Amino acid sequence: MFEAEVCSEFSAAHAITVAGQTEPIHGHEWHVTVVVGREQLDSDGLVIDFHELEQVLRDILSPLCHRTLNEVPPFTLVNPTAEAVAQFIGTELAARLPTGVELRTVRVTEAPGCAARFVPQRDAEQGSVRHHRAESEARA
Repeated sequence: MFEAEVCSEFSAAHAITVAGQTEPIHGHEWHVTVVVGREQLDSDGLVIDFHELEQVLRDILSPLCHRTLNEVPPFTLVNPTAEAVAQFIGTELAARLPTGVELRTVRVTEAPGCAARFVPQRDAEQGSVRHHRAESEARA
C-alpha cells in the first residue's frame, strides 16, 4: 500500500447556516491536503506524478478562489461547511484520478485548529467507493 499527498490553498468567503441561523459572510485562507494511494507502484515507481495531482487539485480549486462559496455551485444548494467543501473536492478529485489511483482523504482547514476530513467509504468486497462521509475534526 502506497500513498502520495499534496497540499494547496485558496482564499474564499462563506456564510454557513447552523441551527437555522445564517452567520455573517466571512473569509478564510482554506488549506487543502489530499491523500491518494494505490496497492502497487506504477511502472515509474510512483503512486502518481505529484505535478499531475497538483494540477488536478488546482483545476478543482480554481472556480472557488476569491469567491463567496454560497454563490458557486454546488454551494448555491449545499450549506458551504468545511465538511461539504472537503466532500466536494474529494468527489471531484476521485472522478479525475487515473486508473488504479484511489482517493484516501481530503482534509480542509478553514482556520487554525479547525479542519474537516472527507474519507470515502469503500465496499469491502470490491474495493470501490460505495458512499461518502465527512468527519469534522473541529468547528470554528
